[in-house]
Amino acid sequence: MTWEIGGFDLHFSFSVVFMSTIAAIIVATFSIIGARKLAMRPTGLQNFIEWVMDFSRYIITSNMAWDKGGRFIALAYTLLFYIFVANMLGIPFELATDTDHYVLWNSPTSDPVLTLTMAGFVIILTHIYGFKIRGAKEYFADYFRPSPILFPFKIIEEVSNFLTLGLRLFGNIFAKELVTIMIVTLAFAAPLGFFLAWIPLAPWLAFSIFLGALQAFIFAMLSMVYMAHKVESH
Repeated sequence: MTWEIGGFDLHFSFSVVFMSTIAAIIVATFSIIGARKLAMRPTGLQNFIEWVMDFSRYIITSNMAWDKGGRFIALAYTLLFYIFVANMLGIPFELATDTDHYVLWNSPTSDPVLTLTMAGFVIILTHIYGFKIRGAKEYFADYFRPSPILFPFKIIEEVSNFLTLGLRLFGNIFAKELVTIMIVTLAFAAPLGFFLAWIPLAPWLAFSIFLGALQAFIFAMLSMVYMAHKVESH
């Protein structure tokens, strides 16, 4: 799907939009149901949601004081939970058309457009809150500390933060899905492939769950690291 805006063609992948929406619906549904009837002694889904909230609080307090970082608890929770769910969506199965191999169901985070968009969103937020919390003078002064000669390197750092944050997530999840497809394709090409496929596939899928959880944690942690650099004095 292509939209022409201001003379530029913007390309949207239907599968990325669809899978991103599925991940958002899952996160919203679990969060609403888990927080609907709060009990003093949490059980079941409420227990899980509170664990995710506590883990998000740990990510924030590892990087900045709570009086400034507390306002980002919803951001850390959403990034952590959404990216984890998005990474998991491609693990049970993948769907693609036979004719042109157009992917219909996979992890949306295996698309660089989505991961770079999320990274850009985080980087823009860090600048907005850095400007808002510390004021214009302190915000711009950081680009010339400890020496004005470092200004070009500070600009390069901003660009590299954006690229590494988005491309790290994309690269890991894309590689995970690519290896999964290769294992299934090679195994099914052999006799009794359906049964033999599970020998390498089972441990790889288990590792994929670990990889997806780890990448969600790294993305949320780095987002809070970049936020702390902008909102706290150095």
